[in-house]
Amino acid sequence: MKRFGLTLVAAVCLSASTFAAGNQPTTASWEGNINVSKLSKYLKLSANQQKEVTNICEYFNEQISRATSSKKNQEKLLRNAVYGNLKLMKKTLDEKQYSDYAKVLNVTLQNKGIEVK
Repeated sequence: MKRFGLTLVAAVCLSASTFAAGNQPTTASWEGNINVSKLSKYLKLSANQQKEVTNICEYFNEQISRATSSKKNQEKLLRNAVYGNLKLMKKTLDEKQYSDYAKVLNVTLQNKGIEVK
C-alpha cells in the first residue's frame, strides 16, 4: 500500500512539473548554441564535415539570436533560421547523418518550447 501511494505521488509530481514546464516561454532563453564536439561524435563526422558543421552552427547561433531579439518578425526569422540550418546541413551531411541531425534538432526545439510551422 505504501509503494502504491508513493508511486501515485511521484506520478502526480511528474505530470505537474511537465505541464508547468510546457507553459513557460522558452524561446528567449535558447540562444541556438549547439555543442559541436558532441554533435560530431554522435553523427561520426569527418574532419571536413566537422569544419563545415562548425561554421553552420555559428551561423545558426547568429540567426537564432537575431530572431529571439526581434519584436516584429520573430516567428518568421525563427522559421528562416531553422529551415536555413537544415538546408545547409543537408548539403554537408550524408543521408543517415542528416536524418539523425534532423531528429536531434526537432527534439531540441520541442524541449525548448519552440514551434516552427
